[in-house]
Amino acid sequence: MDGFAKIEWARRNMKVIEKIREEFRKEKPLSGLKIGAALHVEAKTAVLVLTLIDGGAEVYITGCNPMSTQDDVADALREIGISCYAKRGMNRDEYYEALRKVIRNAPDIVIDDGADLIFMLHGEMSDYAGEVKGASEETTTGVLRLRAMER
Repeated sequence: MDGFAKIEWARRNMKVIEKIREEFRKEKPLSGLKIGAALHVEAKTAVLVLTLIDGGAEVYITGCNPMSTQDDVADALREIGISCYAKRGMNRDEYYEALRKVIRNAPDIVIDDGADLIFMLHGEMSDYAGEVKGASEETTTGVLRLRAMER
C-alpha cells in the first residue's frame, strides 16, 4: 500500500474527523492561520493535516521521531504540495534542521509531540515565539518537560 492509499484508508476509518473536515471545507475557520507541527508522520496524522488545510490553514510539518516517519506518507504529503520536512532515519542535525524549517514559517499555532518544537521556540528560535498564539503538546513527557522549563 502506498502513502496515498494509507491516507485514504485512514480517512475512511476516521468518521469524526471526516465530519469535522466537511464542516471545515465550508466554514474555513482556520483561514489565515499558519500551523507548525512536529508529530509522527503517518497516515492518521496526514488526515489531521488535510483537515487543517481544508479549514483554511497553511500547515508545515516534520516528524517528532525520526524513526516513526512513514516515508511514503511524507512523500504523498509533499506530492500534494504540503511542506513536510520529515524523513525516516534522519540524524540529529537533520532532525533539528527540520524543526527549524517549521519554525521559520512563523506559525501562529504549534502542535507538538515531545515538546522539541516548543523548546526550540523558547530557545534558539525565540525570535519567532512572539507570533505564536497557542500551542498543544500531545504527550505527558512533553508536558513534564514544559513544566520543568516553566520553573
